[in-house]
Amino acid sequence: MLEAREISVRYGEREALTHVSLVASEGEVIAVIGPNGAGKSTLMRALNGAIKPSSGEVLLDGKSLEIFSRRAVSRRIAVVAQEAELRFPVTVMEFVLGGRYAWSNTGTWGWETFGDLKATREALSETEMEEFAGRLMNELSGGERQRAVLARALATEASVLLLDEPTANLDLAHQAAMLSLVRARCDRRRAAAVVVTHDINLAAEFADRVLLLKDARTLASGSPREVLTEEMLKKLFKIDVLVDAHPVSGAPRITPVHRSTGIST
Repeated sequence: MLEAREISVRYGEREALTHVSLVASEGEVIAVIGPNGAGKSTLMRALNGAIKPSSGEVLLDGKSLEIFSRRAVSRRIAVVAQEAELRFPVTVMEFVLGGRYAWSNTGTWGWETFGDLKATREALSETEMEEFAGRLMNELSGGERQRAVLARALATEASVLLLDEPTANLDLAHQAAMLSLVRARCDRRRAAAVVVTHDINLAAEFADRVLLLKDARTLASGSPREVLTEEMLKKLFKIDVLVDAHPVSGAPRITPVHRSTGIST
């Protein structure tokens, strides 16, 4: 379980996050939604230990994240960022296999074990990236790179997944497929996932709980039906929306409304 207790983060005089709490339990998918500059990425960096809160604390299985080494954190928490920074050309296979490095006991060339290779191949298969295994990462499209980044995270077999805009650059089919993969990992392996997304409808379909952030603070937290209401979304984004039930899943379905004409867009 990963928990943030009343954490605040300051950058100089600017408060980037103010008294935000979150509990990601095993088997759960939590969606974090908010306008640009609301503090979403700052929250993810604090949850991963990349930045230290100015107040409050982050706990991993009831223990302060600060007592864990970076290697220990990497074994337990996997991050899917919006872009993978690559300093030199590597193949997709090498990139995804790199997610297993935290489990290496040697830290030398040829460190990978049969188990590492097995986990890597399974992750490539899950993300439909097997045919790209020998291709260089810098030769991939944006969507293909994003799927490779998710494969690397899945290969770690971490119990917590932190995903910052994981569906960026993906078409509709792969957007749903990617969040289905995250949902399946949480259901089958009892992982916990925190997903930052701008796609409210995907969040409504796949998340167990939703955290709304506005101006670095929590606006609301709860189930999609509790939180994704017309009133709350108007407060969050300053736009009128229509919220009804999805005809198949019954999850909230959000449609922006053009105020000048009343026509849905």
